[in-house]
Amino acid sequence: MHQTAGARTAPRQQQGRLWSILGGSAGNLVEWYDWYVYSAFTLYFAPAFFPASDRTSQLLNAAAIFAVGFLMRPIGAWLMGLYADRHGRRAALTLSVTLMCAGSLLIALTPSFATIGVMAPIVLLAARLMQGLSVGGEYGASAVYLSEVAGKKHRGFFSSFQYVTLIAGQLVALCVLLILQGVLSEAELHLWGWRIPFAIGGMLAFAVFYLRRGMDETDSFRRVEESRAERISSLKLMRDHPREVLLVMALTAGGTLAFYTYSVYLQKFLVNTSGFSVQTASRVMTAALFIYMLLQPLAGALSDRIGRKPLMIAFGIAGVLGTVPLFTALETVSNSFNAFLLVLAALVAVTGYTSINAVVKAELFPADIRTLGVALPYALANTLFGGTAEYVALWFKRAGFEKGFYWYVTAMIGLSLIVYLRMRETHHSGTLAVEYAEAEGKGE
Repeated sequence: MHQTAGARTAPRQQQGRLWSILGGSAGNLVEWYDWYVYSAFTLYFAPAFFPASDRTSQLLNAAAIFAVGFLMRPIGAWLMGLYADRHGRRAALTLSVTLMCAGSLLIALTPSFATIGVMAPIVLLAARLMQGLSVGGEYGASAVYLSEVAGKKHRGFFSSFQYVTLIAGQLVALCVLLILQGVLSEAELHLWGWRIPFAIGGMLAFAVFYLRRGMDETDSFRRVEESRAERISSLKLMRDHPREVLLVMALTAGGTLAFYTYSVYLQKFLVNTSGFSVQTASRVMTAALFIYMLLQPLAGALSDRIGRKPLMIAFGIAGVLGTVPLFTALETVSNSFNAFLLVLAALVAVTGYTSINAVVKAELFPADIRTLGVALPYALANTLFGGTAEYVALWFKRAGFEKGFYWYVTAMIGLSLIVYLRMRETHHSGTLAVEYAEAEGKGE
């Protein structure tokens, strides 16, 4: 009995899909590794780029450039979103990792302030601007690419790898720091060792560049490219999809605030409020983040069976009811294992958002404007709420009302919970589900 053509090509299609998902995911990991390496090694490279004065001034200058890079993310989301919807997801992902590669290599190779003077911080700023554009564009492009290439039945599962690789990038950056601290002296790290992680990031990004060039373009983009009747623009997004834009911002607000609070700020909270040492807090967060990373695909797969809304609603309810008690318990916790359990509980709750937020947003917009629709409102909400989480928390602490931050996080999650309860289920009735139904009807 002879195999049909469809049966023969099915394994090749599956292999191509897995290769594409690998390219999208690996690139996301490298992007976030490069992004986090900057903050992980600031103590070591700040003196090389800024004139010798006091350490605090050097760190503030380095932090200011970090902040500028963060502010570039909405611009990157806008520019890369337009580029991806006009020229393809693969092209945008390749451009994104190219910018990140260039930024990392620039930082690794730039001579110190003592050698080239004021040009050193200027080059550092230029490199960080490129990386900010890259990370801003990476979220929307990779979210849409993974959602579109995943297939009909496993969109939640495969799109969850965006946050798997995001967290993995953070953990890899931390591991590189620990390894270099173990094999190099403090003097060597300050003199030249800090350049190694940026060189590693640049080389990895270079490898991902070639990996992404070999990825398939998504069928969703191919179909819309053939029938495109109007040039994609920001005006078209706001004119035709204002409700979806506001919906993305609203469902992101509480989720991104919770993510940055639980995954980034909690480490500082364990030191400044709970009283743990920096080393103990780092171990607690590393262990909790590792388990959190493994939970993402499990929750994504669950959403493919029961829908997206139940997971988001579960996060919303847990966040509203549990944030204040969680932080209150962490204030007085003295055992590191108990602290680990409390941190893990917070991360398990926010998994209901992080594991599926990419696919939910992709399922809200039609293919012709999907990347811009996902990327721009997300980046705006991320900058407003996620990027300011640590600042707001420390402001409340300095004002002597630290519990105010607990209630602020609770309120923002509550607002997003209202959105989760009112929005439609996107798994079966979203735009991607409609596209698959239409393609099957045409025999594609």
